[in-house]
Amino acid sequence: MKYFYGFCILFLFVNFTANSQNYTLVVHGGAGSISNEMPAEMQQRYIETLDSALKIGAIILENGGTAIDAVEKVIVYFENCPLYNAGKGAVFTWDGKNELDASIMDGSNLMAGAVAGITRVKNPIKAARKVLEESPHVMLSGDGANAFASEKGLEMVDNTYFKTSKRYESFERQKSLYVKDKKGTVGCVVLDKQGNLAAGTSTGGMNLKRWGRIGDSPVIGAGTYADNNTCAVSCTGHGEYFIRLGVARDIAARMEYKQIPLENAATETIDKLTSIGGFGGIIAVDGKGNPVMKFNTTGMFRGYLKSDGTKFVGMLE
Repeated sequence: MKYFYGFCILFLFVNFTANSQNYTLVVHGGAGSISNEMPAEMQQRYIETLDSALKIGAIILENGGTAIDAVEKVIVYFENCPLYNAGKGAVFTWDGKNELDASIMDGSNLMAGAVAGITRVKNPIKAARKVLEESPHVMLSGDGANAFASEKGLEMVDNTYFKTSKRYESFERQKSLYVKDKKGTVGCVVLDKQGNLAAGTSTGGMNLKRWGRIGDSPVIGAGTYADNNTCAVSCTGHGEYFIRLGVARDIAARMEYKQIPLENAATETIDKLTSIGGFGGIIAVDGKGNPVMKFNTTGMFRGYLKSDGTKFVGMLE
């Protein structure tokens, strides 16, 4: 009998070790009215940046880095890329300023951090992680969040840093027509080699937003969620609807309470989103490394990479 128990322990150890060597990385750059009418050169730029983001995360994970480290580094890359509505290149408020939101969550311990309406932190996702690790709170906003980030030694910039000529021209044109453009939020979800999940989201918010509007991206459970027992999720789209449904947590809850796969849970939640008039998409990964990318728009900038070399990068359905 002792040999039987010894064999079982050895089997479990070997099985755990094998599973712990696998990782999955999923990214998004926003969902919306994306079509083949976009110039080929611009399409290629988006594909290249998504591919670069995956490579950045993969290097960290290949070397045994943590899921939350990979999430932060990937989103920093997106925030520094003017193609996306996050960090440099964020959209403008009605008053012509940039206000940014971000959140991050560690699925191994359910710790989370978020910032909302910040105006001077170069990389909002770094501020969100500082909130997670070095404050007793989950979400900080506005001037207080700016001050906290400064105290923690993060790089601070003038608000004009976030401005790009392309975004500002779009802002002026859309303000004259009062057209709202909501795509461009970025996100990343990861399963690392240790079997831990993490998720993060960063955005400049809704174009022409007013009165200190905050969307779903910094709201834990709405735009971001991670739990090792279920999945990690990052959302993009019309934030008001994602908040009402608590989309990110809803997907995890469906897995937990209904005992259904991530694919099914995500489909049910996106169907519910559609039924109330909301639009957007999600990326997610479960504890087995299964990536899911669901959206109800014409397209979503997205991609994933697995440790076995499986890879996808795309824009359209």
